[in-house]
Amino acid sequence: MKYLSTRGEASGRAFSEILLEGLAPDGGLYLPERYPAVDAATLARWRGLSYPELAFELLSLYIDDVPAADLRALLARTYTAEVFGDERIVPLRPLEPGMFVLGLSNGPTLAFKDLAMQFLGQAFEYELARQSRSLNVLGATSGDTGSAAEHALKGKRGVQVFMLSPLGRMSAFQQAQMFSLQDANIHNVAVEGVFDDCQDLVKAVSADLAFKQRHAIGTVNSINWARLLAQVVYYFAGWFQATPDGDGPVDFAVPTGNFGNICAGHIARQMGLPIRRLVLATNENDVLDEFFRTGRYRVRTAAETHETSSPSMDISKASNFERFVFDAVGRDARRTRELFAEVERTRTFALTETERARLPAFGLVSGRSTGADRLATIRQVHGATGQVIDPHTADALKVAREHAEPGTPMVVLETALAAKFGATVREAIGLDAPRPVRFAGIEALPRRFVTMPVDVAALKALIVENA
Repeated sequence: MKYLSTRGEASGRAFSEILLEGLAPDGGLYLPERYPAVDAATLARWRGLSYPELAFELLSLYIDDVPAADLRALLARTYTAEVFGDERIVPLRPLEPGMFVLGLSNGPTLAFKDLAMQFLGQAFEYELARQSRSLNVLGATSGDTGSAAEHALKGKRGVQVFMLSPLGRMSAFQQAQMFSLQDANIHNVAVEGVFDDCQDLVKAVSADLAFKQRHAIGTVNSINWARLLAQVVYYFAGWFQATPDGDGPVDFAVPTGNFGNICAGHIARQMGLPIRRLVLATNENDVLDEFFRTGRYRVRTAAETHETSSPSMDISKASNFERFVFDAVGRDARRTRELFAEVERTRTFALTETERARLPAFGLVSGRSTGADRLATIRQVHGATGQVIDPHTADALKVAREHAEPGTPMVVLETALAAKFGATVREAIGLDAPRPVRFAGIEALPRRFVTMPVDVAALKALIVENA
């Protein structure tokens, strides 16, 4: 299996070459040259596998330059009941008739990002040792990516982590999970801006190829193919649990801002997993909902980016979206490069009528949820079932209900444990969300971070000083 860039200037790369790289040298994102096909016989063979065994079968289709025994052992270390609290790793639970929630919040930082980050931490340490290298990991987070990455990489040999987050725009719990870490290889940077500013800083540093190579810059954001690949696994695991008596289609509802989580579902569907529809849910930052309704992608400015009660989705420039667009325009790298060059110039692009006509074949539908919707959904679920869901999952559930149809299971992807968003939960139900004992008093722990303006030169200087 070889990999190519969505912009066409990098191809024929092996998995181990792109694992530590992040963006391709031409600014594009890596994708496999083809998606391996998974047929009904293969699905039948995989049904009943443990999560690490399923992950091995899937990842083996994309990773052929790591010895099978090493990959199997790496995944066995990653996906354990001790780390994720359940042998199923991603347990499915019923919510209401035909509607289910896939439990993705059982990892060390109580968010779905742990499913990929724990793998990435193991893979980075393995590959760096194999190549006798070190790596400076640069990332941006709107909430959960940062803590999941830091908890996966803290103390790892040969790795320094520089994580950017928007100053004052995460929940107190999310902030404490990151800033309370005292490990010497973890560097938290609070940026005086919004998430998109953080993301742009990461891309700007990565685009300076000389600096990137000299200082061994890598990334854990979902622009990293390995992270996205690990997320594909839980779509298969969720489908198996939702179809215990057959092999029928399933719908998945996914809250998204950066298009990473739902892009993994797109890949699973392209491989042949019987996903009828992928239901994309945004909050008030509805760039992606607008695109799937109109065919126009319109990036908002920082001033136009709303600060909401589902902060991990407060994103107006979806860094993973380019992967989907590349597939949607027939894997035409020239056209993809042209569209995203237009975004850089004008903050927008529009598909042609012919290109728009191809979109329904990919099975994506979309919708939007607001602050009032989140509160109402959290309140209704708690009243009806006793369950407490987080605001991002509430966004997904609200939109899922608009698209659900009898006879097709709808699986809502859980974003995080509700305890990470205590203020919103209290506003919705008048109670605190249940919190694991190990996180008691986390907001009061000493904090270690630096504050920085939106300044590429300052970020580079910080990396040089601490690398």
